[in-house]
Amino acid sequence: MEAQKHKILLCEDDQNLGLVLKNYLELNDYDVTLERDGRLGLAAFQREKFELCLLDVMMPNMDGFKLAEEIRDINPDIPLFFLSAKTMKEDIIQGYKLGADDYITKPFDSEVLLLKIKAILKRNDDLNKDATNIEFDLGNYHFNPKLRELTIAGKTQTLSPKENELLKMLAEYKNDLLPRELALKRIWGSDTYFNGRSMDVYIAKLRKYLKEDPNIEIVNIHGNGFRLVVNE
Repeated sequence: MEAQKHKILLCEDDQNLGLVLKNYLELNDYDVTLERDGRLGLAAFQREKFELCLLDVMMPNMDGFKLAEEIRDINPDIPLFFLSAKTMKEDIIQGYKLGADDYITKPFDSEVLLLKIKAILKRNDDLNKDATNIEFDLGNYHFNPKLRELTIAGKTQTLSPKENELLKMLAEYKNDLLPRELALKRIWGSDTYFNGRSMDVYIAKLRKYLKEDPNIEIVNIHGNGFRLVVNE
């Protein structure tokens, strides 16, 4: 069975550099989406799941710094590299303050970039392996996110991918507020009205699945988010 390729978002407005870098990374078994301005990059990030972002700083419509802020709102943990001809200390500091894993000045050695990408993706793969093994005891329920299974009294409900991700986030924030905007951006990609209505439907489904334990409740904190309350 062929291993799934890591997905990389590359935002670079220099057409030649963008194509050369995209081809180089694809030759090294990465799945690369190339966009040539910040707005298109943000739309791609909202549309697809990526594991690393390479962002040029100076781009039309939305620069790399602003794009990084938008990406971090959706996924605070995704590895992010800036590629920039801006070598001023202030620009480099700003990049790291925005949560960059690396700030790479142009011109750069593609082989060195590749090694840095491999190192950070390996680190994340190792962390994700640990994270996917986490299971939750919620009152009388046992929740296994890896298998997407919610079990009580020997009865198992298999969850859809979105149900599973939403319950996992609620479980991680157990008895605390899960911000509505965070859940929408992480699972649906953006916090639009229609996505919000969709999430409300999924919350109703999860309430139905959890109704057999009266000590569990998903509480709506109006305008802010939800709390998975477990009285133990």
